[in-house]
Amino acid sequence: MQLFSRLMPREGKFFDLFNQHAALLVEGGKELAELLEDYANVAAREARITRIGELERAADRVTHDTVQLLHKTFVTPFDRDDIHRMISRMDDILDLIQDAAESLLLYDIRTVEPEAAHLADLVRICCERVQAATSLLSSMKNAPSILMVCQEIDGLESDADRVMRGAISRLFRDETDVRQLIKLQAVYEILETATDKCQDVANVIEGVVLENG
Repeated sequence: MQLFSRLMPREGKFFDLFNQHAALLVEGGKELAELLEDYANVAAREARITRIGELERAADRVTHDTVQLLHKTFVTPFDRDDIHRMISRMDDILDLIQDAAESLLLYDIRTVEPEAAHLADLVRICCERVQAATSLLSSMKNAPSILMVCQEIDGLESDADRVMRGAISRLFRDETDVRQLIKLQAVYEILETATDKCQDVANVIEGVVLENG
């Protein structure tokens, strides 16, 4: 078993990269939540969508650096596949945040329902909890706290699923414009999938803790 207390100094770079990516996730989640909360502000809307694109590209670079380091490092702090899965799933989250933001432009959505803002806020909170778990991962002394955060993410994902199903149900009841219905449904599903990916990251982290704790 690879123990965190015996890590070579070089291996600490993995945790630095995880934390860099998590910080970008949190900023992306915040921009998304503010985008949907203040969607009527067209100027701010465009600036936030642009910023989300910048964050996604920065996260891609961190992901690339992590994979490169993985190829160069003989002894890793935990299972190589778990490292690759973790950074890949984290990257998926920001990809979906960007997809949600760009879909609003692509579909020319002029107004959004409150459920969209609610889902975006759940994405934001999930990103913050991913960052919290990631920041604790370098020491197995934090195992109980890490597992607690992972459980919180699981609960948030369940909340997002309920909000999405309720939102889509209301769309089919109340929305008379079929095109608008299809557009909004697609956005809701992207937002909910972002919380799924946060749960995927939590599952990887939970597995790492249980194997190495």
